[in-house]
Amino acid sequence: MTRRRVLLAVLVVVLAGAGAAAVRLTRPNMPEVTVERVRTRDLEAIVSASGKIQPKRQINLSATTIGRVTRLAVEEGQRVRAGQFLLEIDPRSLEGALQRGEASVAAARSALQQARTAVEQARTAVEQARVTLDLARQTLKRQQDLWSGGLTTREALERAQNEVELREVELKAREQEVQTREQEVQTRAQQIKQEEASLATTKYNLSQVIISSPMDGIVTRRNIEEGENVVVGTMNNAGTVLLTIADMSVIEAEVEVDETDVPEVTLGQQARVTIDAVPDRTFRGRVTEIGNSPIQQTASQQTTTTAQATNFKVVITLEEPVPDVRPGFTCTAEITTATRPNVLAVPIQALTVRELLYDAHGTLVREPPRPSRFRLFTRTPAPAPVPPEPPPGHERRETEGVFILRDSRAVFMPVKTGIAGERYFEVRSGLNEGDQVMTGPFSSIRELPDGAEVRLQESGR
Repeated sequence: MTRRRVLLAVLVVVLAGAGAAAVRLTRPNMPEVTVERVRTRDLEAIVSASGKIQPKRQINLSATTIGRVTRLAVEEGQRVRAGQFLLEIDPRSLEGALQRGEASVAAARSALQQARTAVEQARTAVEQARVTLDLARQTLKRQQDLWSGGLTTREALERAQNEVELREVELKAREQEVQTREQEVQTRAQQIKQEEASLATTKYNLSQVIISSPMDGIVTRRNIEEGENVVVGTMNNAGTVLLTIADMSVIEAEVEVDETDVPEVTLGQQARVTIDAVPDRTFRGRVTEIGNSPIQQTASQQTTTTAQATNFKVVITLEEPVPDVRPGFTCTAEITTATRPNVLAVPIQALTVRELLYDAHGTLVREPPRPSRFRLFTRTPAPAPVPPEPPPGHERRETEGVFILRDSRAVFMPVKTGIAGERYFEVRSGLNEGDQVMTGPFSSIRELPDGAEVRLQESGR
């Protein structure tokens, strides 16, 4: 009897252990989550972009005449004043051209004077021809009167008529000569204008051999040495940039903003600029220019990059001086596109999307939680069941929201969000201050069904 009782007790213990193990193996494993209470915060929407530091005003000096640099008076990095001498190009060829131009103008003026004298002479000849014609006409009239009285011969009359015709032809020739001389005067006058214009161009080119600073600034680049030849730019060939002078009193940050962020950027927005060459400092600035066209990629960039993002240039004018700044410094700008003081906010990682059921009026319909199916003797859940078809007049649509902890269950709450800060979203509706929002782990939040049982993750795990 004693042995039988012992065997029965052992059998009961084994059966109890097997039952407990079966229950443990088939019971769903409740996910552990972390929560954070909703409270008000001050949020800032930030658009970050990188770029280069550039002066607001920068001038590239190029030569307008070909020649050799004979004098060079500045070094790269030197500060210059407006009107200060910078360099000189050999003027000898232009001085020779100037002398030739002056001689050509003088010759053209002399020829014009001669043409005007010829016109006066031609006009005098016309007056003489008119007088001679008048005398011939008077003689003809007397011969006609004498012929009427039979007091002259026919030969004398015809001679008088021929003299009048000859003098008329001579007058027309003299008048035509006047017109020819006047046209010559006009031609000589136009020639003088051309010679004077050429002379003015030569004088201007000669004045350009001495290059002076157009403004106060710093020589940020010098591409020429004394004795080198400069090249004048043409339509298809850029000229030699001799010097670059920059006014460093007003500094700008030219950054490239992605096309998805540029609609949020407006003129006058505040920005914080950090410069790699000036560590541990941030400089204030404001947006002063926004590009309307995307930044064009160079040919080399287009061939080396298959999928290049579309960026727009945004210029930020710094409102405080930068010590030892130089053009081309790399910088990063954080543009504040919106601010929301004292608003409800949830962590960015808490936001997720679920497919929810809505009735014909757009009201959310809470469905009972679908039980999780677990395989026997495994803790891995089976694939979630396919949701049933919505009732007539209802529809399912994806909804943005968060899970809140309520009576040890995860309740999905649709929310409307506003601006996005660095770590938090603004909540415009759907939550109340003090609600416990589930923030992780990400794997749990991603798969969590509405109404599922959860447990808080122990601190330190």
